[in-house]
Amino acid sequence: MRFSQAEKLEIIRVVEDSELSARRTLQELDVNRSSFYEWYRRYRRGGYDGLANGSSSPKRFWNRIPETEQKRIVQTALEHPERSPRELAWYITDHEGYFISESSVYRVLKAYDLVTSPQYIVLSARDQFQHPTSRVNELWQTDFTYFRIIGWGWYYLGTVLDDYSRYIIAWKLFTTMTATDVTDLLDEAVHRTGIEQVAVRHRPRLLSDNGSAYVSNELREYLESRGMTQTHGAPYHPMTQGKIERYHRSLKNVVNLDKYFLPWELEREIDRFVRYYNSQRYHESLDNVTPADVYEGRYQEIVTRREQLKRQTLRARKRYNLSQEIYNPQLRPSLSSA
Repeated sequence: MRFSQAEKLEIIRVVEDSELSARRTLQELDVNRSSFYEWYRRYRRGGYDGLANGSSSPKRFWNRIPETEQKRIVQTALEHPERSPRELAWYITDHEGYFISESSVYRVLKAYDLVTSPQYIVLSARDQFQHPTSRVNELWQTDFTYFRIIGWGWYYLGTVLDDYSRYIIAWKLFTTMTATDVTDLLDEAVHRTGIEQVAVRHRPRLLSDNGSAYVSNELREYLESRGMTQTHGAPYHPMTQGKIERYHRSLKNVVNLDKYFLPWELEREIDRFVRYYNSQRYHESLDNVTPADVYEGRYQEIVTRREQLKRQTLRARKRYNLSQEIYNPQLRPSLSSA
């Protein structure tokens, strides 16, 4: 079977994120192991372009990246070492005033030995709910996770995430995981969104697992009093709450790098991460805008501006490269963009 570029990239991401071994995952996907590792070598060497069928290095001399742009990419990467090539590409597009593709950033950084190996982090959760939402505040996902504070014991973080935008609406630390804790958290979410202050046809639906706090009569009565309904995930099937599971994984990967001796220290770090996640982190499943951009209605404006900037950048780059070839017909690029 012949796979397209996009299919190969999706298979690579599935294998990287799978909780099974690469061999077992490839068997489940019915993908030949030798073919997969050849794709992976080409991907590591050439990014998305390396996965193209046929020649992986098409000669597009007019679109060669000028050396000045390459240096700007490297400088931006050094200033933001926490960002991946994908995130850097969209950060540069939004903040530096010119378009650059993800694969081009990857190749430039690889040439300067600035690309690190991927981290294999495991979580068996889906990116998309079975019935996708179409607007903000249509479905809220909620769940608890836990942190240890030295000398204080375990604390439990409750979070409410908007399914459509992945925006973190509310979060709160508790010493227990009771129905009262859930209603306190939902009170915070209702207050911040102001859904009771305006006339809306449909209140948010709550998606949760089957923990005791989420199946209690107290929570059911609370939701009924606010005109909200609830959906439970299938038992022993965490993929249903995939988005909030993935969010909690990302949060803990960062916050757990430090040890905490006081509750307020942990709260400060969680607050810092939430602000970063909501307003600064480019989310791949949201077309590389932030959750706040989607939640606050800026998505269409941003993607339209990016498309205009892309066309302007490619026209300018073509003029520049054609003018260079007039004076040096033998000029050949060392790097080309996708």
